[in-house]
Amino acid sequence: MILRRTILLLCMAIILGMGNYAFAQNDNDKSSDMITELIRPPYLKAGDTVAIVAPSGILKNREREVQQAVDLLKSWGLHSVVGKHVFSKADHFAGTDDERCEDLQRAMDDPKISAIWCARGGYGTVRILDKLNYSKFKKNPKWVIGYSDITALHNQLHNEGYESIHALMCVSLTKDLEDVKSSIETFKSALFGNPTNYTLEGSEYNRNGEASGQIVGGNLTILHTMLGSKESIDTSGKILFIEEIGEYKYHIDRMLQSMKRAGYFDNLKGLVVGDMSKLRKNTTLWGTSVEQLVLDALKEYDFPIAFNMPAGHEKDNRALVLGRTVELKVDKKESTLTFE
Repeated sequence: MILRRTILLLCMAIILGMGNYAFAQNDNDKSSDMITELIRPPYLKAGDTVAIVAPSGILKNREREVQQAVDLLKSWGLHSVVGKHVFSKADHFAGTDDERCEDLQRAMDDPKISAIWCARGGYGTVRILDKLNYSKFKKNPKWVIGYSDITALHNQLHNEGYESIHALMCVSLTKDLEDVKSSIETFKSALFGNPTNYTLEGSEYNRNGEASGQIVGGNLTILHTMLGSKESIDTSGKILFIEEIGEYKYHIDRMLQSMKRAGYFDNLKGLVVGDMSKLRKNTTLWGTSVEQLVLDALKEYDFPIAFNMPAGHEKDNRALVLGRTVELKVDKKESTLTFE
């Protein structure tokens, strides 16, 4: 009798446990679904205000470019406010960590600010990520714009559940704006709600195929340094964009190998490779093109890979809305990147 009762109780416990497990799984599935639907900040309109901040490197003798940025925004019918510490100096940085964080946090918290435009990259954003508070930002989301070192902030925004814009920064503006015409036009289009679709020049290195998913990524070095932190992005089901500047080819391979071993590419849907600028030459030559390097490092995977995306550290730096679902079609003759 006692044995029968014990068995009955065990069976009931197992059934209840399975029910609770299924309920928890359903909750997790819902949570996962919610995370994949990123919040899109309101697009800008005439009369809105853009904050210019410098969360990274020092802006030494860059007053002209910042004034150009102010003038450009004004020509679009937008107001601007320049952060208190944009031209501050603290060794390598545009002010101390606290000063740079103060400007960025103030812009994030201010409900009258509709977008935050980073003045430059360099290095330094990672030093203030843990200081940022998103509680007020979540009540009044706004677009954050930048590239290079700002990739760290894009990652954080993605994991907080928000779209952001990978595009030119204030110091990208040249004396003759015709030199960066496409960069400016695609940035404005993204900011005002009409992201540009791209037809990319073909490449013999392209790995053909089609895929769709949220586009994420940015600077390869920053993506690599985010590994193991809460700012590292789960790339499952997504399209990854990468670009780089000033690296040795073996450094690029080392980062890709490290990311591969960490499972970064395991469930990736596709890869878009932007500019690989000013690559350095080692005394021992790598032996292949950077395109072949990427293909060799990722040969275990079958997702499509498109080269020749004009985005990164060149004058032609086309805007990408990170976190937005895109359709990628890759062929040797050309590739297309179409925003949802």
